[in-house]
Amino acid sequence: MSTRSDRTGSRANKPNKALVLQPAAVRVSRPSESTRKPDEAETHRVMFEAPTDNHARHEQQRGNLTGHGERSVQSAPTKSAQPSAGHTASKQATLKLSSLLRSAEQSGVKSRETASEWKSVISKYVNLYNKAETDQHYAAMEDYIDDKDHCLRLRYRLERLRERDLYRGVLPARGETKAELVKVNESSSEVSVLVKLHVKRQMEQSGLYYLEERTEYERLWLALSGGVWRIFRIEPVIAERRPRFGANEYNGLLEEEIANQFREASVYRSTPFLNLDQFPQLKQRVKGIPYRRELAAAYADRWWNEGNPAYEEFEVNCTNYISQCLFAGHAPMNYTGKRESGWWYKGRNGGKEWWSYSWAVSNALTNYLSAKRNSGLHATVVQSVEELQLGDVITYDWNGDNRYQHSTIITAFDAAGMPLVNANTVPSRHRFWDYRDSYAWTEQTNYRFFHIADHF
Repeated sequence: MSTRSDRTGSRANKPNKALVLQPAAVRVSRPSESTRKPDEAETHRVMFEAPTDNHARHEQQRGNLTGHGERSVQSAPTKSAQPSAGHTASKQATLKLSSLLRSAEQSGVKSRETASEWKSVISKYVNLYNKAETDQHYAAMEDYIDDKDHCLRLRYRLERLRERDLYRGVLPARGETKAELVKVNESSSEVSVLVKLHVKRQMEQSGLYYLEERTEYERLWLALSGGVWRIFRIEPVIAERRPRFGANEYNGLLEEEIANQFREASVYRSTPFLNLDQFPQLKQRVKGIPYRRELAAAYADRWWNEGNPAYEEFEVNCTNYISQCLFAGHAPMNYTGKRESGWWYKGRNGGKEWWSYSWAVSNALTNYLSAKRNSGLHATVVQSVEELQLGDVITYDWNGDNRYQHSTIITAFDAAGMPLVNANTVPSRHRFWDYRDSYAWTEQTNYRFFHIADHF
């Protein structure tokens, strides 16, 4: 289906729109693999690919048998035709060692065969997952996994996705899913696996195409029953719902304590920091500086699936990433030295991180941008997503309790002029702004739309 929304005409002459659309013949480039975090030590590195045609390319991993050197046993010279006791003992030891080596080798072969069996189950799962995403229907998965709770969860998500895309006049033209086994815990009859899924979907709208991407994690549990491996449990890792801090840590620190901690720091590693209070002569130079929306969007596209080494990368990294994008667009930092105020980043020193809550916490950034301010980084809260431009920011309150847990930045627009966003933590590029395709979304989800000022 390719229908154009009525919104297209009203947005045709609006400035600062970056429409990322491609002709029908699209060449999909393979992005660089995201940087692995230190705590996600790789146990098995196995890649599965599932193209749209649903013929998965199964790569069988061949284990390398370790060669064992032969143990040489020198027997004492014999005094008669009958072997001595020492010679007999040495021969028995040699036979025992050979038996142990054969047993270990057979055990290794069996272990590799078992691993190959459960990996083939995951490979088929990735193939079916890709088909379900592309078809926007869960039926392909229902008979393959035993976790009915996850089937229901997947069903509701895909139904939301299908309903939304039909309303938009968008159809998935092509899909590709790649999976990597990040961490494996394995026994003879049960395996748990942390799987990294990189999903690409080529979307067709009004005869034009754009590519959206996201990277997600799932935990899978497999069990051996009747000689057959089955997936009996699946848990998606819903990273968008995890706050950077708990409420106690966010509200409990005193400004005096933060100030004292700051005075102890004299050296810092990172470079994107400028304290205008110490350099007053520079204030006039940056006054009224324009917001470079295209630079913010370009930065967002460059670092959407990996961390910029100039900054700390947090476990929950979405707002840290958005702040970096704003700073790349020439938004000036408001440095106070107190985590509860300003918008600033100073890096890490002595094992401690130095940055404001508004830099790294979605709820704090929401409060900072909502405040009335005439200079520095400031924004206007608008009521409609149609009022947003390139480089503007959306924050997400999943539970409707006025606590915002996720942040995105607008990096493109679809054929109907609706925003496409980038995000981190769950790395996403040119994803439709409403996040109905996420397990984090609920019926209570609220959004706050920020139009970043054109000049600071």
